[in-house]
Order: sequence, then C-alpha cells, then structure tokens
Amino acid sequence: MSMTAVKDRAPTPAPKKDRTHYLYAAVVVAMIAGIAVGIIWPDFGVQLKWLGTAFVNLIKMMISPIIFCTIVLGIGSVRKAAAVGRIGGLALGYFLTMSTVALAIGLLVGNLIHPGSGLHLTKELAATGHQQVSSEGSGTVDFILGLVPDTLVSALTSGSVLQALLVALLVGFALQKLGPAGEPILVGIKHCERLVFRLMQMIMYAAPIGAFGAMAAVVGATGWKALQGLAVVMIAFYLTCFIFVFGVLGTILWVVARVNVFSLLRYLGREFLLILSTSSSESALPRLIAKMEHLGVSRPVVGITVPTGYSFNLDGTAIYLTMGSLFIADALDKPFSLGQQISLLVFMVIASKGAAGVTGAGLATLAGGLQSHRPDLVEGVGLVVGIDRMMSEARALTNFAGNSIATVLVGHWTHNLDRTQLEAVLSGAAPFDESMLEGEPDARETAPPPKEELVPVG
Repeated sequence: MSMTAVKDRAPTPAPKKDRTHYLYAAVVVAMIAGIAVGIIWPDFGVQLKWLGTAFVNLIKMMISPIIFCTIVLGIGSVRKAAAVGRIGGLALGYFLTMSTVALAIGLLVGNLIHPGSGLHLTKELAATGHQQVSSEGSGTVDFILGLVPDTLVSALTSGSVLQALLVALLVGFALQKLGPAGEPILVGIKHCERLVFRLMQMIMYAAPIGAFGAMAAVVGATGWKALQGLAVVMIAFYLTCFIFVFGVLGTILWVVARVNVFSLLRYLGREFLLILSTSSSESALPRLIAKMEHLGVSRPVVGITVPTGYSFNLDGTAIYLTMGSLFIADALDKPFSLGQQISLLVFMVIASKGAAGVTGAGLATLAGGLQSHRPDLVEGVGLVVGIDRMMSEARALTNFAGNSIATVLVGHWTHNLDRTQLEAVLSGAAPFDESMLEGEPDARETAPPPKEELVPVG
C-alpha cells in the first residue's frame, strides 16, 4: 500500500532558481575588482576599456529589435485599452503626462547637479584606441531623409534607432487598422519579443566582464573622481525618485482624491519588499491587482489600468534615462544643448515604453537614445554598467508606486472607487486576506474583466 501510494504520488517539481541574485553579486565583485585594478595599475586598467566597449556593442546590437517589438506591441495595447472607452483613454493620457513629467524632472536635476562634470574622460578614452562614432552635424533636410530607411527590413539592421522607431510606429498603426485580422501578426511579434528579451538576458550575463573593464578604465584614467561621480549620480537618482513619488505623485493623490500617499504605500508594504528582493516590479503584479480590488477600485479599472501601466507608466525608468544621459555627456565633456535635451525627452517618452521588468532593457533604451541623438556618447554607456543594477531597485519601486497611485486616481476620476472600502482598508479595519492569492495568482493578470461589471462613468 505504501509503495503504491508513493508510486502514484506525482513528483513535486523543483522550484526554479532565481540566478539574477548571483549576477548582481558578480557585478558588484567585478566593480570592486575593476576599481582595485584602476587604482593599483592605472595604465593597465585604461587598456581594459575594450571589455566595456565589447559589452556596450552587444547592447547596441539589441537596440533596434527591442524598440521595434516594444513599440509595436505597445501600440497594440493602446488599441485594446482605448477599446474599453473612457477608462482606458484616461489612463493612457495620465501615463503619458506623468512619464513626461518624470523625464523633465530627471533633466532638471541632471542640469542642476551635473553629476559627471570633472571627470574629463575624453582624452583618456580616446587613448584606448576605441574609434568613436562620428558626430558631424547635418541639416534639417538630411535629418528628415535619414529617418526613411532604404527598405522595411533595413531599418532593423542599419543601426539607425530613429529609422527603427519610424518603422515600428508605421507597423503598429497599420496593425491597428487591420483590427482582428492583425491579431496573428501581433502574436508573432510577441513571440519575437520573447526571443529578443531572452537574448538580452543572455547578454546581461556578460555584465560583470563589461563592468570590470569599464570601471578599471575609468578609475585608471581619473582615479577617485570617477567613484565620486558615480556616487553622486546614484544618490541624486534615489533622491529624485523619492521626491517624485512623495512630492509630485503624493501631492496629486491628496489634492485630487484626498488619499494619503504614506497610507497607500504602507498598505502595499509587502509588495515593496518583494520588489526590493527581486529588483523587478513584475513580481508584484498579481498581488497589486488583488490588493487594488480589495482597496475598493472596481475590477474593470484595475484590469485595464494596472497591466497597461506596466508598459506605459515607467516613471522610475524615465528619470533614470534622462539622468544617465546627462551624466555620460558631462563625463565625456560633451554636454547636450537645450534643443538636444528636448528632442531626447520626446524620444525617451516613446522609446521607454515596454521596458518594465526586462533585465537590461533600460540600459538598451539608454544606449538607443544616445545613438539616435548623440552617437559620439554611446561608448559612455559603459560608465553606468556597474551601477545600473544598483539603480534597478529604485526604478522598480518608483514604477510600482506610480502604477498603484495611478490606479486609485483613475478609479476616482471615473467614479469606480468605493470610498468606504478604501478608508476601511487604509485604516486597518479591513485587512487584506492573503488566502486570496493562494492557488493560481496569475489568473487575475490574464483574465479579462467581465463586461457586466463595468460601471457607468461620467
């Protein structure tokens, strides 16, 4: 009997190991080793720049495919969100506005503190023998003609980020016009996106090597000034995210919905700890959906706002992209002009969509923005390889906080927020039942909201 019971019992699959923690540790060790080499053997450290350059070239290789897939699928999600009427349209308008505000705040802080100034890396990096991309200016006509690729496919192989962006927008809107007939193509592009992101994850395993080479070169060239510059940009980034969440979003939440941001984020405390341990806001997506419904936001609003926000409301990523760009420009003594900063902001508003929860996608988007506006700065991406992983926690936490606040605001604006339930939950009188998440937590994410539960808005 016991033998039969053992034989009939289904084997329990071993839990899948999360190896990103090992990668994080390896990057930190590589950074420390690179700093040591740069201080002890500065000339040898400068010669190791090619390791960081090779890693950056791998990142550049993935820029066009990532932008194409994320933009096409992003436009597809816009179509789906807009199809549900005012809720989706209001959410998308809010996401676009706040992403632009986050980008602008990142530019403002970067211009105030100039985190990379004083490093003066241009001569040292040129001495490594790395050939920089030409940055000769061109006229308006040449710029416009340069947006148009020779063929539809060449936009993805020519290395021109703006051409890839143009083709992605055209394909996305064409699929919108096709309607249901375009769904199979969207499914195919979704599979391509999974392949591209899998490749990106594989490339990120070379991040320790790239971080080692980049840190050894920059410390060997400038000494302790490099560490001071990196520390300044990290601290400034964390402070900017804090100010944005509690100063900007918290103020909007209180003025509009009379909800205390500290009470809301305390209610989501477990989710923040989960994100802090995984460095990805995706890990808390099912829990956020369940908790927002328990908070009193109607299921249709939650089902539309939260998943769409995970692709379109990346406030932390937006701040990182602008501050990282300005840091690299200052470090290489090639600052952005005001016009270039504005055009970079517009590009980042579009290109940053879809980068949430994907290892290395933020780094690729940063490289893409520089490649499109200032190709001579792309090699400077190697400067932030080492600290990119350390800033990912702040990006993920800021993205998550922004999406939770957005869900409450959209629920309030569309009259789909139960104020009595919200006050009871935030006061602790109606605690969240953790058993709601047992079994299949992802079902809430994938199941569409029932049409009969839609509450009239307006």
